[in-house]
Amino acid sequence: MRTCLRAAVLAAIALCLVVPAAVHAQPGTTYRVTITNLTQHQVFSSPVIATHAVGTGIFHVGETVDEPFWLMAEDGEATELAAKLQADPRVGDVAVSPVFLMPGKSITLTVVSRPPFFRLSAVGMLVTTNDGFFGLDSYPLDGPWLERVYAPVFDAGTEANNEECTFVPGPPCGNLHQRDTDGAEGYVSSHPGIKGIGDLDPALFDWRNPVAEIKIVRLDG
Repeated sequence: MRTCLRAAVLAAIALCLVVPAAVHAQPGTTYRVTITNLTQHQVFSSPVIATHAVGTGIFHVGETVDEPFWLMAEDGEATELAAKLQADPRVGDVAVSPVFLMPGKSITLTVVSRPPFFRLSAVGMLVTTNDGFFGLDSYPLDGPWLERVYAPVFDAGTEANNEECTFVPGPPCGNLHQRDTDGAEGYVSSHPGIKGIGDLDPALFDWRNPVAEIKIVRLDG
């Protein structure tokens, strides 16, 4: 029963996060981006990827994030972040996975790059954390036909890492839209991992970086 309940919670979250990719009419270079979850027990929320200009992106280490981002990093909700990116003239294309990414599994998305959008960024929450996410920041799309890059876990800095189920959306907790901001770092930084100070078992939910493999294949252009 408990396993079924956890699965139902994740399925309900995923259904709320289906966001169509933005497709631009202008010609450009198409990239197929395959993201693989390298963890053993951490589920990733629906990954968001975007092509964008130099000097912008989805996140940057040492900087604060806004509400659309922390909704992704704390609750795994991609809708507002994707909408913000799609409305940004410095962003070329956006794609969002229609499903969560389970441990050991992969998801493939497609985005278009055209001048001046020659950078690729990607994010997705580790759902059994307070505000942890895997992140690729502003990777240059100027390499060979096939590239593999690896992404670590970052801390959004918007919620305290108390590891209490009351504030964690993923299994075994299932609590959305609950925040504990007292003691939050206030900026994006490297995530310290699961320490066992609350309800989360490090033996199950901790990780070793990198947590995501990102394979980038140039299809044309």
